[in-house]
Amino acid sequence: MSDNHLSDLRFDALALQDSVHAGIRDAGFEFCTPIQASTLPIALEPRDVAGQAQTGTGKTAAFLVATFEKLLASTPDPEQKKQPRAFMLAPTRELAMQIAKDAELLGKHTGFKIGLAYGGTDYEKQRRIIENGIDILIGTPGRIIDYFKQGVFKLNKVEVAVLDEADRMFDLGFIKDIRYLLRRLPDPDKRLNMLFSATLSQRVMELAFEHMNEPELIRIEPDKVTVDRVRQAIFFPSNEDKLPLLVGLIREMGTGRIMVFVNMKRDAERVEATLEANGVQAKAISGDVPQKKRQRLLLEFQSGDLQVLIGTDVASRGLHIPDVQYVINYDLPQDSEDYVHRIGRTARAGAAGNAISFGCESYAMSLPDIEDFIGHKIPVAKYDPALMPELIKPKRKPRQQSGQQRGRSGDNRGSRRRPPRRS
Repeated sequence: MSDNHLSDLRFDALALQDSVHAGIRDAGFEFCTPIQASTLPIALEPRDVAGQAQTGTGKTAAFLVATFEKLLASTPDPEQKKQPRAFMLAPTRELAMQIAKDAELLGKHTGFKIGLAYGGTDYEKQRRIIENGIDILIGTPGRIIDYFKQGVFKLNKVEVAVLDEADRMFDLGFIKDIRYLLRRLPDPDKRLNMLFSATLSQRVMELAFEHMNEPELIRIEPDKVTVDRVRQAIFFPSNEDKLPLLVGLIREMGTGRIMVFVNMKRDAERVEATLEANGVQAKAISGDVPQKKRQRLLLEFQSGDLQVLIGTDVASRGLHIPDVQYVINYDLPQDSEDYVHRIGRTARAGAAGNAISFGCESYAMSLPDIEDFIGHKIPVAKYDPALMPELIKPKRKPRQQSGQQRGRSGDNRGSRRRPPRRS
């Protein structure tokens, strides 16, 4: 791993509480990343900040450190039943769980209690923890609103509000839920507000200026959207050649961790079945997979027991998986920003990585918009169809979707995706 993704600012040069410094040392952090070096001095004053940086560059640690400092600097009302003092919203349950995991590590010595609220599992367990009193509430909008309307907690004691991956929340249709919750917090000038994302669109900035107190906008490498250390290439296979090309490439890649992205859930199932039939350990992950199974698959992928993880765009956010060597866009995304988020699963924290895309007949029309967005042409790679492997057809057939589901990824409600464009 390279260290040249770091700044010259050391964490021990920041005026932090001893308990926060201890957590930073436990995490093995010495120098700040650029987004941390740019946002922490502002947030520690404290002043509101909206930060844009690539995925895997330390945004989570930045807002957690600022949150701990803010809470340690104030004294909660002892007469008030212990209500959340910090409130953090994420678009996906995987991201919420990762934030909580990082918070437990960095905040180990602060004594703060952390509560999680996300859908899919542990309804009563999550509720009981929050009812018993917590300092920091982390979760996804739907489950948090559910508990809030039941009176499980209040939001009138919140001192820090964080929105992570705000642009993705727009994509998934959560904006009404977000505004519902933000309007029940104390006034913006009575709390510290932080918004972080890999991209800051105009609609996200409108949200920031509506619900934050004159936030300072920080952009890291705004003119260079994709990570320098990602080696990118694109093939132009026919639709019929995509699966043989995918299997052939994975065999060439060896044992490294590989993430494969598709646009629709039914294609994820088809790719999974084909890879497994041809000797590749692969599993598909999507929004309707039971939470316990999702967590098991992620652990297997992180440990190396599972070589290939297949997912739709929801899987590209919030997954903190080190040492992903390859990202393969089996389908080019129809949203240019999704391309950035997908390839951001590799080359994290200064490591190198590879992103390979298929410009097939169905999705090649997305390429000009993607190249305009990232500011450069993706190098073209060629293949010899005669050298592609003969595939063994899977014995089991992927599940058929209903007409209502067909053409949608099925990962979250409110996700609006256009149908595939045909050339």
